[in-house]
Amino acid sequence: MKSSPFKVTKQKLSKEAALKKKKRDLTSALTKKRSAYKASSQRAHRANPSKDGMDYDHKTSTFKTVKSNRGNGGKGTKVEGKSNYKIKN
Repeated sequence: MKSSPFKVTKQKLSKEAALKKKKRDLTSALTKKRSAYKASSQRAHRANPSKDGMDYDHKTSTFKTVKSNRGNGGKGTKVEGKSNYKIKN
């Protein structure tokens, strides 16, 4: 794993805010849509074991580097917003 020159720190939240955020994050992670995306990604990774360490991009149905996929190809995540991608596998 490559080390970054930037130190990634957690958000500085109060205990109450951190608990609320944890609950929100868990609720969104357990939706049917997110579960379907996770299952789709797992199927794609099992079918392509050589792509270990890469993210499955549901928009293009290809594997991309983590940096490229989570940064939306350099456009940032705000542009992608609430897009709905069809699960193809």
